[in-house]
Amino acid sequence: MGTRVAPVSYEGLIRDVHEHYEAMSKTNKLIAEYLTQHPNEMALHSISALAEKCGVHASSLVRFAQFLGFAGFRDLQALFQQRLVTAAPGFEARAARLRSEVRDRGTRGARSHLREVALRDIASIEDLLESIPERDLARAITLLDNAQTTYLLGQLRSEPVVNLLRYVLTMIGRRCVLLDPGGGLATHMAKVMGPKDVLFAVSFRFYATEVVNITEQAAARGVPIIAITDTTLSPLAKVAKVMFPIPEPEYTFSRSLAAPMCLAHALTLGLAAKLGDGSETAARIPVATAE
Repeated sequence: MGTRVAPVSYEGLIRDVHEHYEAMSKTNKLIAEYLTQHPNEMALHSISALAEKCGVHASSLVRFAQFLGFAGFRDLQALFQQRLVTAAPGFEARAARLRSEVRDRGTRGARSHLREVALRDIASIEDLLESIPERDLARAITLLDNAQTTYLLGQLRSEPVVNLLRYVLTMIGRRCVLLDPGGGLATHMAKVMGPKDVLFAVSFRFYATEVVNITEQAAARGVPIIAITDTTLSPLAKVAKVMFPIPEPEYTFSRSLAAPMCLAHALTLGLAAKLGDGSETAARIPVATAE
């Protein structure tokens, strides 16, 4: 560890974190998960504030930096600050404004809760627009287009996302199967997936065990996987052909699905548009009209 060379760029840092993640201590894994999800906060907050957010002691952040080859935490933080200058300018200002509005919302009536949820959703969707590359969207749409059958997997709070996918895929005439855990059959249903199909998996911390197991088993059989999850360190990220990380600011009961639902909807609309580009399999979406 003493001879490890510190990365000189944000991209190199993230590569190192992924490479060494499995060998990290439990404390270092907590820090690694936080920094991959919240690079802007890593750039802007003090070491004590970041330690509190990670749920560790400030000295743990120093040791984490040294584990990666840095002299101290400031050297590691400098890479996040450099990234903030060159990537997504203006986002942090918008996010800070929204957080300020949440703090200053005044009375805690029912409408204040609506305002809080709406502002958080706006911030998460703005972050989505800044962070999702065009190439990943295009790759995911191509996988969906080429799939004989699209298998959909999501449990607990992720279930609404895959239900939306099933609805839209069905409406545009695409063969899809929801791996429903009802009756304990999801794992057995998943065994028929093959390399000509695609698995679309959605899971956030704390990851549903059955979702992780099915995803890993499908990848081992050569099934291409599209994943929506919360961090590049997620167990889904390790096996996905295309992975969309949607960071979650905090692990609370009220975590929103606005951004993952928006992304899922966009992917199916992109597929519908591709199917409708003059092909014989043009998308047919029923439309109710008044006489």
